Amino acid sequence: MNGHELKEKFAEYLTGEADEKTRLEIQTHLAGCEECRLELEGLSALWAKLGVLPKEQPGPGLRTRFYAMLEAYKEGMAGETAGRSIGKRLAAWLEKALPKKPVHQFVLSLAMLAVGLAGGWLITAQRGAANPEIAQLRREVRDMNRMMAVSLLDEPSPSDRLKGVNWSARLGEPDAKTIQALLRTLDADSSVNVRLAAVDALYLFYNQPEVKEGLIRSLSGQTSPLVQIALIDLLVEIRERRAAEALKRLIGDEKLNPDVKKRAEIGLAQLI
Repeated sequence: MNGHELKEKFAEYLTGEADEKTRLEIQTHLAGCEECRLELEGLSALWAKLGVLPKEQPGPGLRTRFYAMLEAYKEGMAGETAGRSIGKRLAAWLEKALPKKPVHQFVLSLAMLAVGLAGGWLITAQRGAANPEIAQLRREVRDMNRMMAVSLLDEPSPSDRLKGVNWSARLGEPDAKTIQALLRTLDADSSVNVRLAAVDALYLFYNQPEVKEGLIRSLSGQTSPLVQIALIDLLVEIRERRAAEALKRLIGDEKLNPDVKKRAEIGLAQLI
């Protein structure tokens, strides 16, 4: 395939859906084509960042919107044919959106149940009143979300592991186990795209000491230029001066990719 045909396969490459032959052709082409390499780098960064967009928080109009949606639902149920059509569309959406494995479906179902119960109690609770049961539910939902994220990170499919990284990034307060799972993914995942996503997810938690140390340590073990550049940019952005020594060692590697070496030299100058 020529360069134009390969670019059309970038999306499949990023999601891990490209077959082995296509993946090898793209990697071979990227080794000699800086333009395509930079384009894929930008697409990879965009793909990773889409997964870590912050969740929308419910506003003060939640009750109003809820009852408006309820009335719209009742009107839609008035017509039996329309109801069947809505049901089919909802079933098709759920089939695509829900995890495939029973264990993941079970955890997600528990999380949705807990969220539903908490939402119902929030609507009926007096404004400003303390509710220890809701606080407990929130803790249980966080624990289940963490369990789901770590479980997905261990899946054999790159697309499932990407979901795990994105799920981890949505945790407002990840525990030590989740952080360690993300760092292991950054260090050892076989997919460059999953490792790139892990860099962006860990950026959200860089204030934690173990994350900073893990990012610096991972830099020396990376072999992908894309991941090396992403780590350099992150360490420079968070002004982690302890990374200077790691950058010096990286620059001293005679086999280092020229683009990575240039980025490392620029990053080192900004840190010292």
